[in-house]
Amino acid sequence: MKTDLLFDFTVDKSTNTIFIKREFNAGLSSVWDAFTKKEILDKWGAPSPWVARTKYMDFKVGGRRLYAMVGPDGQEFWSVQDFISISPMTNLKYISGFTDQDEHINPEFYGSENNLDFKESQSITTVSITIKYKSLSILEMMIEKGFKEGIALTYENLENYLSTFPQDQNSM
Repeated sequence: MKTDLLFDFTVDKSTNTIFIKREFNAGLSSVWDAFTKKEILDKWGAPSPWVARTKYMDFKVGGRRLYAMVGPDGQEFWSVQDFISISPMTNLKYISGFTDQDEHINPEFYGSENNLDFKESQSITTVSITIKYKSLSILEMMIEKGFKEGIALTYENLENYLSTFPQDQNSM
């Protein structure tokens, strides 16, 4: 089992884009499921002590996930993911943004383009994520509010969740 898993986080302000690359000690099918099934997303999808709670998820092109990150005091921050492309086990694309629990989307903070590529080698799955924001001001706000630290903690949650299962039978 590899112990020094890659976490690379790069910001390109000239294109309003964040690039993240993260390795996981798990097979591709387990990691793909963790990113695409709501019952699994809710087990790891927020930095502790926050938790993710999916109100609904229609995982198909044209479908949506409406979810909240819920704090220990009950505070909720709602978001949507609108799925625009799904290539099983290899790629997922969606548009994301902030909303409220009734799906009243905040147009100022909707429209981030998310591209996730999945690849497995020697029982390590690498997820390469590109997030392109509508503006530099939104990108800078996300960085200022601790996005890098939050996503690092969130992916640690996923790594811990994945470690509770035996290695995939289909791992290479």
